[in-house]
Amino acid sequence: MEKQRTYLCIDMKSFYASVECAERNVSPFETNLVVADESRGNGAITLAISPKLKSLGVKNRCRLFEIPKDIDYIIAKPRMSLYIKYCADIFEIYLDYFSQDDIHQYSIDEAFIDVTDYLSIYKLTAKQLAKKLINEIAIRTHIPATCGIGTNLFLAKIALDITAKHCKDHIGELTEETFKESLWEHRPITDFWNIAKGTANRLARFGIYDLKGVANAPEEILYRHFGKNAKILIDHANGKESCTIADIKKYKSKSKSISNSQILFSDYEYDKAKIVIQEMALNGCQRLIREHLIASHVGIFVGYSKDVIPASGGTKKLLNSTNLYSFIREYVDEIFEETTAKDVPIRRLGISFSGLADESAEGYDLFTDFEAIEKERRLEQAVLDIKDRFGKNAMLRAFDLQEGATQVERNKLIGGHNGGE
Repeated sequence: MEKQRTYLCIDMKSFYASVECAERNVSPFETNLVVADESRGNGAITLAISPKLKSLGVKNRCRLFEIPKDIDYIIAKPRMSLYIKYCADIFEIYLDYFSQDDIHQYSIDEAFIDVTDYLSIYKLTAKQLAKKLINEIAIRTHIPATCGIGTNLFLAKIALDITAKHCKDHIGELTEETFKESLWEHRPITDFWNIAKGTANRLARFGIYDLKGVANAPEEILYRHFGKNAKILIDHANGKESCTIADIKKYKSKSKSISNSQILFSDYEYDKAKIVIQEMALNGCQRLIREHLIASHVGIFVGYSKDVIPASGGTKKLLNSTNLYSFIREYVDEIFEETTAKDVPIRRLGISFSGLADESAEGYDLFTDFEAIEKERRLEQAVLDIKDRFGKNAMLRAFDLQEGATQVERNKLIGGHNGGE
């Protein structure tokens, strides 16, 4: 019989806001602080708010103008490079106790740890070990943390997301049995990991509003409407999860595409948006060159301001698989010109490269100037080498300096947010 496993799911409480409080030597539980880019105006979205602000009823991810005027608070500009440093510091703490093979960094502020084989080594219960880690993180980084403990990854996550919120020590613990006893009838069902509003609405059509309802529903109905995802729903409804951290470590994506998207700083006209999609195409080509890949298809996505009309875009097959911008740009321009509305403000853009293969599989027709191809590739590689050494803005194309271009500014961002000084 397979050994019963024990997982921790540790989350840094209001991570970005807590980091900013730690940098100011103040407590996030006593300080009103929001992380937001004030330069984007009063409608800027807050990336995080301190627990103290949450206790006053302010919602996370609200806009600055939604914060009540009678509340005084600090606005901290996002510093993504700083948050990444704190994340690395916290990961180092985990490595003091566990092997990297037993840790899965789920997001910048959340990690799963398989502690099964460590409980006997440290002679601690799972809860005692969780408390030890939380205290160590608080002492060394001044960041508060919460934890979920479960007999599988799903239960550890649910123990964190739901159960821990009702525990004085902020540590929740679940087994399959206690999960059914305490959370089987919990509503709304969207509180559970991996159940979005769309899934909840589809379940509601069958009178299912909680996981007990899912567990008792006829499986054929669930498979008919959710396909293979029904198995995940059914397993989770019964508190089961077969995936382990070892499985995650072994997983290799079958996806053969890369993509990039951005929300523009303001509404863009057609011509300005075209400059940005060309910048994105160049950025994608440089990534392909860096990773020694070529693409057989390129696609774009265009989202309009306030969704006045449905998004547009499309995909084209390249005549020859390549990673060279001089070839790919004409396809990007064609899709953009053929599918984009010219009189509607544009707010979102995306680009994707698919059908990826190693660049050794590159092939062109008899009329191709191979000398020109090699010259362009050497030039792009030289550009990448300079950027690696002196920074992303060390070399720019002329269109990066045109009105409306975003690449210069986005090169300063990490994850779409200010990287910090």
